Amino acid sequence: MIKIENGRYETKGFTLDINVNVPAGKFCAVLGPSGAGKSTLLSIISGFEVLKQGEVIIDGKLASPSPSARPISMIFQDHNVFAHLDVWNNVALGISPNLKLNDEQKSEVVAALTRVGIAHLAKRHPGEISGGERQRIAIARVLVRNKPILLLDEPFAALDPGLRIDMLNLITELQREKNLTVLMVTHQPDDAKFAAQKVIFISDGEVQNCISTSEFFRSKNFAALKYLGKRT
Repeated sequence: MIKIENGRYETKGFTLDINVNVPAGKFCAVLGPSGAGKSTLLSIISGFEVLKQGEVIIDGKLASPSPSARPISMIFQDHNVFAHLDVWNNVALGISPNLKLNDEQKSEVVAALTRVGIAHLAKRHPGEISGGERQRIAIARVLVRNKPILLLDEPFAALDPGLRIDMLNLITELQREKNLTVLMVTHQPDDAKFAAQKVIFISDGEVQNCISTSEFFRSKNFAALKYLGKRT
């Protein structure tokens, strides 16, 4: 589904060499030390950053240079909602920026809000609900956008452990239901163990191809062992 061969990204002294092939319909965690380039990889895949060498291939085709034309939804740690809009309209933005929806589309918004458990908050504004509920808005928007690829950039880092697990459970359920291809940046190796089928590890300017989660945590790779705090 997502493939980059002999890719190279360069900016202000930072370089990232990328050889990665993410199978369709898999949940892949993106791990690595702070500053390794995890968020940069998502930006390259989504089209907000451009490779100096190589191409992004999505579903066997060269990815559009326009981020909006790529079959991707994204959820970030912050800034997923618009404070001046109520919950319903925040989700409706995923269908139409002008918020002019037909009856069928309005039903899709209601269904998405119901699926993520916040239909009762439809008329509230983001400032009136919790952080976890705000992230549910972003997840509901993913549902109405109905794109096959979901990129998550530390979306639950600010949540307490119990709520983070709830959000991971919701994402994994939706990934299976929709057969989504998911890449999730996280600083929590336990999140990868809990949710991911595959792991991409980034270290020392190199994006290593995704391998099974169990294989990664058995790895004898020096950089991976150091990252995980294991003795070498």
